[in-house]
Amino acid sequence: MVSDGSTLSAQRAELAAAGVRFVAGWATNASNLVHAKTMPLVRFADFVTSGAGMSPVYNGYSLDATIQFTPYYGAVGDLRLRLVPETVRPLGGGLAIGATRAVDQHGNADVCAPRNILERVAAETAAAGFTPLVGHELEFTLVNPDASLIDVPSWTPYGLGPVIGLEGFLDDLVSQSATAGVSLEQVHAEYGAMQVEVSLPPAPPVTAADTVVVAKTVIGRVARKHGMMPSFSPVPIAGGVGNGAHQHFSLSRGGKSIFAEGDGTRGMTAEGEHAIAGVLSALPEAQAVFAGSVLSGTRLAPGLWSGATVCWGTENREASVRFLQGGPANPHGANVEVKIIDPSANPYLASAVILGLAVRGVAGSAVLPPETTDDPSGLDDRARAAAGLTVLPTDQRAVLDTFENSALMDEILGPQAVAALLAVRRHEVEVYGEQDPAERSAALRLAWTV
Repeated sequence: MVSDGSTLSAQRAELAAAGVRFVAGWATNASNLVHAKTMPLVRFADFVTSGAGMSPVYNGYSLDATIQFTPYYGAVGDLRLRLVPETVRPLGGGLAIGATRAVDQHGNADVCAPRNILERVAAETAAAGFTPLVGHELEFTLVNPDASLIDVPSWTPYGLGPVIGLEGFLDDLVSQSATAGVSLEQVHAEYGAMQVEVSLPPAPPVTAADTVVVAKTVIGRVARKHGMMPSFSPVPIAGGVGNGAHQHFSLSRGGKSIFAEGDGTRGMTAEGEHAIAGVLSALPEAQAVFAGSVLSGTRLAPGLWSGATVCWGTENREASVRFLQGGPANPHGANVEVKIIDPSANPYLASAVILGLAVRGVAGSAVLPPETTDDPSGLDDRARAAAGLTVLPTDQRAVLDTFENSALMDEILGPQAVAALLAVRRHEVEVYGEQDPAERSAALRLAWTV
């Protein structure tokens, strides 16, 4: 939606009154890097209507700042990044940020842009009769500005002590998030030393993914103010605790959740069962989207609560898909958590795949396998096979091959996005795959920091 001139003038005046002097419009890519073009506030209307030029190859930027070309983009051509005015949020210090919509010179949506893909899939989900909501969890590890680790004498997982030790950082984080319009559901010290998790409330899919980018930006600004940097790496410390970026989703039809008040397993409706089955059955095909970086495989292991075992279970933190029932302790209602997602995953693409799989699961009446009610990480290979369970692969080359051969992923994301993701992730494996794990984790510790 492009606002008219009077509306844009009024919004520019409001931003000016809030002290904004320049606006950065962001766009993400297959590597989950965040790019931006910036304009002074006086050009706000131009940023919305005409946009800022961007080469299509931004879709192929890799972690080492090289470009990975595909048959769908190259040195010739141009895109326009049009600022989406309703997403603009002041951050203080004269800066506001907002999402952009990538279009060609004729205003047609760039089919490779992650945000455009999620907009399309969300519209398809609505056309199927569902109202989707997505909630994100973000884990990050605080490190020194030079990416070296912060020496911590002691750390109590989920403890009060770490909160007290970081109270200045956390106070600024909460206040600056509020300034940016980001509601933090929860903030706590995580399991690993200097590891923090924030939870974001459920929202429509595109809005929820936009909020992830804003939240990461706020976290980065506040950490810098306190002499630190946040690492959103899946494995910031080799052999240590990894960072997750779990996504929760719910689907309603006619105002009623398909995951509650039904006659099926755990109170689900038949459509709820089919939706979970759709996601679960395609996890190996979707793994490259959810956990496809060169570091991701070392995070996925039984016993690490990363969801390495392909199964589902109610409040089962070892299951790749965790079901949360509604009730007094869950005010947002019944929902489903996809646990294998890590911070290297583009949040727009990950949400698009989750919704695409869930809707297709309903349409195809996918059969939900039996629930895993015990901890699957304690099973040996024989017991796991007897239970019909598998563990997700950790060889990223194999993960990418499975993704490339998936007609389902091609259908949901489109061949352009599939090609871009394969190009950047295969390049990661070529450049970093043979490095010592400690060297690799250190080299990429700040790769996804905003």
